[in-house]
Amino acid sequence: MNKQKKTQLPEFLRSYFWDVNFEELEVKTHTFLVIKRVLDKGNLHDIRWLVATYGKDAIKKVVMETKDLARPTGNFWADMLVLDKHKVACLQKPYSPIHFGLSS
Repeated sequence: MNKQKKTQLPEFLRSYFWDVNFEELEVKTHTFLVIKRVLDKGNLHDIRWLVATYGKDAIKKVVMETKDLARPTGNFWADMLVLDKHKVACLQKPYSPIHFGLSS
């Protein structure tokens, strides 16, 4: 039986994935999650691995589309990747909050 070998994440990224089963993460299958986490939590070594593994276009796509990057992270990467901040999802104003008591 020919099982396809998983391309697992390098061990140095383990601490960023405390909330999931690290052994189940794969480079190609979990691209969006891996990029988001490393952009938000990673150091320079991790970012270099991210760029070498996924390329700038994949990273740009995640920065543009994800709403759950921290605002400082979104601002930083929008500047670094020369992205229009008006189009970066995590930098847009959130939905209007519902004030408790006003509509109940």
